[in-house]
Amino acid sequence: MQKPKHSVVEDIFALVSAGLFVAFGVYLFQSQDLMVGGAAGLALLGTYALPVDFGVLFFLINVPFYALAWTHISKRFTINTFISVSTVSVLTDLIPRFVDVSSANPVFTAIFGGILIGVGMLIMFRHTSSLGGLGILAFYLQQRFSIRAGTFQLSVDTVILLSSMLVLDWRLVLMSVLAAFCLNMVLSLNHRPERYTLPSLSKQDDKLPGAGEAS
Repeated sequence: MQKPKHSVVEDIFALVSAGLFVAFGVYLFQSQDLMVGGAAGLALLGTYALPVDFGVLFFLINVPFYALAWTHISKRFTINTFISVSTVSVLTDLIPRFVDVSSANPVFTAIFGGILIGVGMLIMFRHTSSLGGLGILAFYLQQRFSIRAGTFQLSVDTVILLSSMLVLDWRLVLMSVLAAFCLNMVLSLNHRPERYTLPSLSKQDDKLPGAGEAS
């Protein structure tokens, strides 16, 4: 049965709201110098080994994933993802102007920050979007091979975070692993292919005026 589509206004409000969740979670992570997973984590690790700026590495790492989204998922998904990533980038810079976390328990920060980012990514997934990078690959694998997005990202993020022990204090790494676990548990428990009808990977989704199918 065809499910009703989200309107453009619903998609925009959802993606901006999701961006705020993610941006605030990232802000909490930054306040405690916690490591991140995904493409950002790969780029951050790369800066320790290569004489290249984080921004350049992050862009280069994301290019293949955007190509994957454009050619194998849908143009709308790629554009929505671009909107999500741009929103997070802008809000991450703006939040410190309105919020000051001068003191926070690292364990609470890891758990709450991870859950916030997980909820934000869940909203993005439900509105045919992602946070870019490995999120695109996770979305594709779940759609094509029914591999749970949360399970895949948890595995990759764990490898990235454990690798960061080569350059970071082990206590920060442990807190970062806890954050990644909370983030991906939100996705694993709430974004499951057997429970929701997700957008098709076919070219039929390339009609941009419409919005994603409700999950």
